[in-house]
Amino acid sequence: MSEPPPRVVIADDQVLVRTGFSLILAADGIEVVAEASDGDEAIDAVRRTRPDLVLMDIRMPGTDGLEATRRILSGLVPDPPRVLILTTFDLDRYVYAALTAGASGFLLKDVTPEHLVAAVRLARTGDALLAPTITRRLIERFVAHDTTHTATLHRDLSALTPRELEVLRALGNGLSNTELATHFGLSEATVKTHVTRILSKLTLRDRAQAVVVAYETGLIVPGAGGTTTER
Repeated sequence: MSEPPPRVVIADDQVLVRTGFSLILAADGIEVVAEASDGDEAIDAVRRTRPDLVLMDIRMPGTDGLEATRRILSGLVPDPPRVLILTTFDLDRYVYAALTAGASGFLLKDVTPEHLVAAVRLARTGDALLAPTITRRLIERFVAHDTTHTATLHRDLSALTPRELEVLRALGNGLSNTELATHFGLSEATVKTHVTRILSKLTLRDRAQAVVVAYETGLIVPGAGGTTTER
């Protein structure tokens, strides 16, 4: 039996963005259960509809998308939805803060319909970061150059096995499970087990947070083209 399509809340202060995204998702059989024009409405919609995923604009009047993301993912509801951040800028400091708060990734608002649908379907599985190269560049920028950010995810990596450290490094370089399996010569099932254990041991919600941790702990050196440090 096939898995039902994800149920989605769209939060954006621009009605044309909400309408356009809703039409694109509906055409692919994805149910948009609610729309919201600000963070408070998004939080209320999550409470009411218990969606699988929230497409969250980061910049909205009143309660913005960052604060709404923090509140939704901090235990507002049991088994909270995944959150994908919508932004106009791929190097937006608020996107970085949202990733550390638990967002699963982000999308630029000029995303193609095909990419939007694929992203929504992938995000529920947690199998791959969205736009990993851009995400990695974003994280590199703010870990390396922004000394004022406070939304950190420092973790003690001593609980990880040598293999798990290697997998975490590779995650930090944006590899999907399929790519990880090829890189390490493992089955995808084994890779998924490693990733699950890493997230559990480091109390991380998502692969996106694992990437942040890889940089913030120095496992990967920002700006060094994916160079990794030895531990």
